[in-house]
Amino acid sequence: MQLAKEDLVRKEKLALVGQRLLDLYGEPEWFERLPAVDELVCTILSQNTNDINRDKAFTELQQRYGSWEAVRDADPAELQYVIRIAGLANQKGPNIQAALQAISEKNGEIDLEWLKDLEVDEARDWLVRLKGVGPKTAAIVMVFSLDMPAFPVDTHVYRVTGRIGLRPAKMNVEKTHTYLEMIGNPDDFGPLHLNIINLGRQICQARKPKCSICPVVDLCDYPDKSFDPV
Repeated sequence: MQLAKEDLVRKEKLALVGQRLLDLYGEPEWFERLPAVDELVCTILSQNTNDINRDKAFTELQQRYGSWEAVRDADPAELQYVIRIAGLANQKGPNIQAALQAISEKNGEIDLEWLKDLEVDEARDWLVRLKGVGPKTAAIVMVFSLDMPAFPVDTHVYRVTGRIGLRPAKMNVEKTHTYLEMIGNPDDFGPLHLNIINLGRQICQARKPKCSICPVVDLCDYPDKSFDPV
């Protein structure tokens, strides 16, 4: 695909931002590389909760059932009780079981390695058809478990890329996934995703960004920069 002039400008800026963040944070590591089904379930559990509660719920799930087949076939009320610490268990429980059932029906076993044989868009389309799975969850599974070039966009990534000007200002979250994939280097998607999250959590915060210490402030389009002492 031939990029428009403004897209080429953002492509160059994204590369500069990526290098600056790499200089600041180094090469980040994903918490733990999980098989794709494990990552899928873990990411569903992570929705609208913190990492600590997500991990506790995932551990409880593994200890109670021992296999994804057992989780798929579990009593729904019991499953929701097991994962209650992650919150929204009455939604996450059915979504997890529905996803595991759909995966089973696809190829007779609970495994997602076959997605590697598909084109990126085909793999993403299959994943987002699962109940409770959106573009972000699909992209996390693809990039961190399947080594497929996908760029997850969470609230931090969406906010930061909008402020800096790495995407069109009015572009929605769903389109931002594919836009960043279009202008970015696939080899950098995982590390860049994590480093932008770090920037959003530590410096480019929602209410009062710490522009005085931002490593990319000179590249940033955000009009309401704050240079108060931090």
